[in-house]
Amino acid sequence: MVDWKAIKAEIAEAIGAEKVRDDLTTLVAYSRDWSPRPGEELILPNLVVRPESTEDVAKVIRICNKYRVPVIPVGGMTGMGGGAIAFYGGVIIDTKGLNKILEIDTENYTVTVQTGITIKGLNDELAKYGLWLPHDPESKPTSTVGAAIACDNDSTFGVRWGKMIDHLLSAVIVTGSGEIVRVGYRKAYCSSSGLKLHALLVGSEGTLGIVTEATLRVVPLPEYRWVDGAFFKSIKEAVNAARRLLTAGLPIDAININDRFRLRFYTHAYRIKHGREPEVPEGTQAILFYSLSGDKEFVEYSKDYARKIIENFGGQIIKERDIVESWWKSKHTLEFDPFKQKWPDSQRERKFGAADVGVPPGRLEELHEKFVKTVGKHGLNILGMNIYTERIGCISPSISCAVYVGDSEDEVKRFYEYVKEMSKIAVDLEGTASTYIGDTWRLLDVMEYEHGKALQYMRRIKEIFDPNWIMNPGKKFKLPKDVEERYKKLRG
Repeated sequence: MVDWKAIKAEIAEAIGAEKVRDDLTTLVAYSRDWSPRPGEELILPNLVVRPESTEDVAKVIRICNKYRVPVIPVGGMTGMGGGAIAFYGGVIIDTKGLNKILEIDTENYTVTVQTGITIKGLNDELAKYGLWLPHDPESKPTSTVGAAIACDNDSTFGVRWGKMIDHLLSAVIVTGSGEIVRVGYRKAYCSSSGLKLHALLVGSEGTLGIVTEATLRVVPLPEYRWVDGAFFKSIKEAVNAARRLLTAGLPIDAININDRFRLRFYTHAYRIKHGREPEVPEGTQAILFYSLSGDKEFVEYSKDYARKIIENFGGQIIKERDIVESWWKSKHTLEFDPFKQKWPDSQRERKFGAADVGVPPGRLEELHEKFVKTVGKHGLNILGMNIYTERIGCISPSISCAVYVGDSEDEVKRFYEYVKEMSKIAVDLEGTASTYIGDTWRLLDVMEYEHGKALQYMRRIKEIFDPNWIMNPGKKFKLPKDVEERYKKLRG
């Protein structure tokens, strides 16, 4: 049996008693993230620790490694895949205590931070210097830099600036054995030296260790931005128009394509405000939203040229600016009007979940057809398909196949069966099972289906960083049998 009182006392002595909690109120607060869970489910950690330095983290992990107890790193806990849940109990390390900006280097356009700082908190400070970290997820008020690295989540501005991998220059990680390791290339933007170990951290979901510091590339804040949208008769037409917008050399910094179901999500505020349905062309099957940013004179010229391209590809510019603004609020400004904006008000009644798959752009129509059929097969209700574009300068679908999910055990079970099936469909369509939520525990059965023999090499890398499998166990990798039995006994 593990003596949790002794472990708590040892951690408290190492980093300070004020940083260690085990009262029920605190444990309950860390019992779930934003993933769909049964309403009555309660999965508690044994301890919650909030370190304030890399050295604090290392001391905690060394103690946990000595006793072979699980360590679960958490950031803003807004993940939708269950990556922050302590399925086997153990010690949750809340990284939000690591919230300092260590350096803003205006000459080299880099910032070095502790990774518990939120994306919004960092950008609020960078704005004072006219700078910006373009990795800008919708969860930015709570999403931390460390979580953005570990989860490899999407950004509104990926089509111009890419994902976190395109901004991460170097990092400090505390491994599963408590070693402090610096990886990457300091402030160099590119290198062919050694292996790119810092890239392994992106999407690692806390299974290799805890990233405590990061040096990131930043860019000047754009002077001006124009946001626009258009209706199309097919997803394919919207994709073709978006591709042309990019190849035309326009300063596009965001592209988002929604299906006809998702349109209802953005017209809700319009109906509330105007008391009528907005004007939507008959036969609309897709909606393309996009933004342009840069010098105001160039953006103003580009706005008209972009609309010309849209119309040449069969699109109809959205006349009601309220619809465009509703989309932009949901993706960037987050200036929600209570009870007038479907997000987040709808979440009070019925949450949503998604299969976060990726397929080549030419397979999107096929994926959408299978999405509709698969939702019906599992007895769920469609919210809609939302196609983000996350790689620089090309159509690179990161897709949310979203459905509404209640909190009954049966409906949650059917939801995760739906996610697994959609993920395998995406792999069969020459794509990938996950693009922004991560594998977590949801896709353990799909990992081998997608990666085959390569999965064994991934497991070996995991064991180099975390030889005793204490880091976020049960996520991304199936546990070795002896480790799984040990944790089941630990949980009791």
